[in-house]
Amino acid sequence: MTAALPVLETPLTNLVGVRHPIVQTGMGWVAGPRLVSATANAGALGILASATTTVERLRSAVREVKSRTDAPFGVNLRADAGDARERVAVIVEEGVRVASFALAPSRELIAELKDAGVVVIPSIGARRHAEKVAAWGADAVVVQGGEGGGHTGEVATTVLLPQVVDAVDIPVVAAGGFYDGRGLVAALAYGAAGVAMGTRFLLTSDSTVPDAVKARYLSASVKDVTVTRAWTPPAPDAAHGAGGRPGEVGPPHFPGPGGPARGGVPRAVRAELEPAGAGRPGDEARQGPDMEPGPTRGEHPDAAQVSDGRRPPRRGGDGIGPNSRGDSGLAVVCGVGGAGDGGGGGGVGAVGRGG
Repeated sequence: MTAALPVLETPLTNLVGVRHPIVQTGMGWVAGPRLVSATANAGALGILASATTTVERLRSAVREVKSRTDAPFGVNLRADAGDARERVAVIVEEGVRVASFALAPSRELIAELKDAGVVVIPSIGARRHAEKVAAWGADAVVVQGGEGGGHTGEVATTVLLPQVVDAVDIPVVAAGGFYDGRGLVAALAYGAAGVAMGTRFLLTSDSTVPDAVKARYLSASVKDVTVTRAWTPPAPDAAHGAGGRPGEVGPPHFPGPGGPARGGVPRAVRAELEPAGAGRPGDEARQGPDMEPGPTRGEHPDAAQVSDGRRPPRRGGDGIGPNSRGDSGLAVVCGVGGAGDGGGGGGVGAVGRGG
């Protein structure tokens, strides 16, 4: 008989009611009910992706997770989405424990969620952003350094994390470059209350990402990283779907081989994701049951792929959160070397044990 693992109690585990101080991030087209419920059942905090699906499908996905687990889980939102309040209503009505945000929510939105008993955890990419959302009432923050995938800033996790820990009195979750127990120990030593991981969960057997794509991540070296200014627009409403055509909600579009990396998808990975006909609205054959179709990915007018070492220009301003008006909004994609070390393809339970 396997001995029970000791419980590692931190301010994060106490706040959200999980057994392990580990967060599975809300990756679009990846973090569906299967992965989120497996994470929750393993004792970590699973976050359901929301920005890449409709409000109706979000409610259905939340209910599916609830049918698979009694453990706490969360939903990730874009605070700048036109239907953000509708998605908040789903979270409140369905009794979701945690609302996480890719962009910092307003003071009013934080208050609305907290009044309903929802734990609010924004993601931030600068110390001043953490200070601001903490003053607005956020319960915790996810601090994502430049090593993180998705929309992130340029400051390294090891530089940003201690700054934020020293600046706020709420639990701080470290993200960017973590994938095993050593990283968790390091984050705790910096003063964090836990770690958030995306790529590591993407590579588990509970992830519906195709095995060929997982293999590309696992074979990537530390130099095989694409940085792009591509961005993902909010999910379409009932009137305007993908591409602006009424009623259409299609999967993300991947240009043909040889084109520039768009939508945060490196060419090496895109080749595996794009069978004949992929990218047309309604073509869902390549998606697993949890990879909900979402809006077509767009590209910012000043997009610049910098995988060749070029640095994109920074935009000024005083926005809040990664990819806000005040930050560069870089999106780091593909694998950072070692992201799958410790058994890529293993179940989520293995992640809960630190790899």
